[in-house]
Amino acid sequence: MLELTPEARDAMVAHAIACLPDEACGMVSVARDASLVDRFHPLANDAASPTAFRLDPQEMLDLERQTDTARRDLTGVMHSHPTTSPYPSPTDLADVARFDPFGSMHHVIVSLRAAEPMVRSFRISDGQVTEELVVVAGDEPIVHDQAGAMAEVTRLPRRP
Repeated sequence: MLELTPEARDAMVAHAIACLPDEACGMVSVARDASLVDRFHPLANDAASPTAFRLDPQEMLDLERQTDTARRDLTGVMHSHPTTSPYPSPTDLADVARFDPFGSMHHVIVSLRAAEPMVRSFRISDGQVTEELVVVAGDEPIVHDQAGAMAEVTRLPRRP
């Protein structure tokens, strides 16, 4: 399960919209020894592509240093699919095999295919994709099912 704050979810969606027509990317983090994702760290898509993303190595090193100093742990990577569904592509799977070989990260995909953005999360290990429940914490938790539908209607930013 991926539990995140509304602010972290909204920041991912806003970054995905701001990066159109290219894919957006970034990382999510938690306070050390916590599980609630409460921060999204937007990063530049070094690939500058609408169909792929690549994290800049120096930007990643800087982020790792900053989060470590702040006693935070990077727990997931986010990227967007501007025109396709929120499911890992063959390119995504190949990338995951290189940078997360043990399947320890959440892989969050924000799809902008429809007018209402969709947020889904996956664990990927040995090429096996397992979707995980996404829960947005707040006064009333909002649960995203495996199709990306929400149990409670919320206002998300709309893409232009």
